Amino acid sequence: MLSHITFRQLKAFEAVASLGSFTAAAEALHLAQPTLSIQVKKLADAVGLPLYEQVGKKIFVTAVGREVLKTTHEIFSSMSHLQMTLDNLHGIIQGTLQISAVTTAEYFAPRMLGEFRARHPGVSVSLQISHRDRVIERMRENLDDLYILGHTPQDVDVEAIAFMDNPLIVVASAHHPLAGRKKIPSIALANETFIMRERGSDTRLSIERYLAAHSIQPRIGMELLGSNEAIKQAVIGGLGIAVMSRFALAYEIALGHVTILDVVGFPINLDWQIMYPKGKQLSVVARAFCDFMVAECREIFSKEIKKEG
Repeated sequence: MLSHITFRQLKAFEAVASLGSFTAAAEALHLAQPTLSIQVKKLADAVGLPLYEQVGKKIFVTAVGREVLKTTHEIFSSMSHLQMTLDNLHGIIQGTLQISAVTTAEYFAPRMLGEFRARHPGVSVSLQISHRDRVIERMRENLDDLYILGHTPQDVDVEAIAFMDNPLIVVASAHHPLAGRKKIPSIALANETFIMRERGSDTRLSIERYLAAHSIQPRIGMELLGSNEAIKQAVIGGLGIAVMSRFALAYEIALGHVTILDVVGFPINLDWQIMYPKGKQLSVVARAFCDFMVAECREIFSKEIKKEG
């Protein structure tokens, strides 16, 4: 009976499972609800086992339904990849590109996606900005085409492509006592209050390694989840110092709201990296974006940082 399954049935079930409602799924697919219900029933009949359970108005996918849903995602992903491959053979780069990135990437990723899309108008792009743990979780579940991070995760087998420098600097308010001093010894940081990102973030990992290497136990005055903007405002307000990516501070440095402290061992030079699960077959669009970032991104932003600095 599996030979009787159609794309229409799979699309209907995928919508119901995703939205948890026949009504919402019908609206999303622009179908009458009875029509959608018939398609899902035909799929269940072909499988021979229940795909979902309904409790009140809520839909819960069964174990069998989850297996069908997983295969459905694989089928539609393969079809999308086939379409993009055929387009590439015709000399056309078009299709979809979905990227998940850590929060600091918001200072450059939208611009680079815009420039990429300007070269390839047939590409539809989606960018999700989140904290590091969530980006890695999405990578484990293979929810996106590509992922942008600073540190390679230890518990996920990935391919990583470095595409641009990511210098981490120590910043303080413009009126900080250490402002203007040269070659500040690392031990001076032991007396400072730190404004930190959440544990596990790329920046937090880097500063913790630096401090541990210099036997410094940091005094943390504030910890902020996924918010570079809040950290900057705390630094400007004199609540402490912070270690941040140079990309997050162009505006504040230019206006003199913060100052870069010349601490020995800084900047900590990292790389921005595009990652994807090892063994994943990249779409034509995803591969083209990787090539574009490696060729263009470093040159564009390195020049801008030197100009600002």
